[in-house]
Amino acid sequence: MALTRRAFLAGTTAGLVLAPAFAMAQSQLHAQAHALDEGWMTTAGIGQGFGAFALGAAFEAQERAPSVARLHGIEASPRGPLAVAVGRRPGHVAVVFDRTHGGPVAEFAPGTGRVFSGHGRFSPDGTRFLTNEIERGVADGPTRTMGRGIVAVRAVAGGFEIVDEWRTGGDGPHDLMRNGPHLVVANGGIEPNTPEALDAEVTGSSITLLDPDTGAARGEGQLSTELASLSLRHLARDEAGSIVVAAQDLLKDGVSRPLLFSIGAEGALTPFEAPEGELLALRGYVGSVAFDASGAFIACSSPRGGRIAIWRRDGRYMGAVPLVDGCGLAGTAQAGRFLATSGYGEVILIAVDESVGIIDRRTGGPRFDNHMVRA
Repeated sequence: MALTRRAFLAGTTAGLVLAPAFAMAQSQLHAQAHALDEGWMTTAGIGQGFGAFALGAAFEAQERAPSVARLHGIEASPRGPLAVAVGRRPGHVAVVFDRTHGGPVAEFAPGTGRVFSGHGRFSPDGTRFLTNEIERGVADGPTRTMGRGIVAVRAVAGGFEIVDEWRTGGDGPHDLMRNGPHLVVANGGIEPNTPEALDAEVTGSSITLLDPDTGAARGEGQLSTELASLSLRHLARDEAGSIVVAAQDLLKDGVSRPLLFSIGAEGALTPFEAPEGELLALRGYVGSVAFDASGAFIACSSPRGGRIAIWRRDGRYMGAVPLVDGCGLAGTAQAGRFLATSGYGEVILIAVDESVGIIDRRTGGPRFDNHMVRA
């Protein structure tokens, strides 16, 4: 039974009424979990609208849920076919849908006075969904900010109603990700290429490690003064517990700065280096980051630079392949393979060994947006 958008956005006062119907819908979907096929999920634009899409082994895009708003990050439940696509910042809606058979299930809105950052994550047991949200209307005073960050903790069985709220420990949070004993939050600070970034040179970006059960702060990572113009935005991790964050640069001063960092146990940031020309070719912008299945390789997409760049986990730069307006990025089931998508409807399969190359390609898809995940 699908919930309507109007019913779901009716707010928390209706949550207790909606919960049983929503739980029934979830149970029905969970029973279909055995039918899941391996593939990827992504968001894209098509015609005058937007939507969540599935990609199968043939890289053909199939729409799963339409949306009038542009979507950004996408996440699959670990318990069944439910998935959530979160509105691009400043987002006002998140779409819950059935990723197996298609069809919207529900929608929900950010907390009062806030907007979505574009990303949310399920808890490992699938019972909660956590969204990064940004407060609006905050008087910045003499120091410009992007708005204080909140992690909204939502109960899936309660119709994604907010049951707890935690400070992210910074401004302008973007991505968040569970990694071992921590919930890692990338506080992007002032976002490059926005009105707030005009003439700004320092983002105020940081990494915060939170207790995933209570939201208590457990660690923090800060960039050096020389890298203070970087906004820390997107996260990726492997199965062994390594986690990285990719950045975007406020400044367009022709200086090559690293845009990929590993995150240590206490939050310390260590840059991945590359030849100066290779860093400059990224044009100060990484839009997505992913590990391959083995955890040995990390890929970064730069739609502004028109390329996908790849490093070894040990820090060695491997090379890049071209992809105009390419941003969606995910690993495959095979080690040393990445799938990438572009805003021109292109899908490429990248192989990494001792070199980097494109081994398969499909065109004619929708206008693929920033992110893609393996499901």
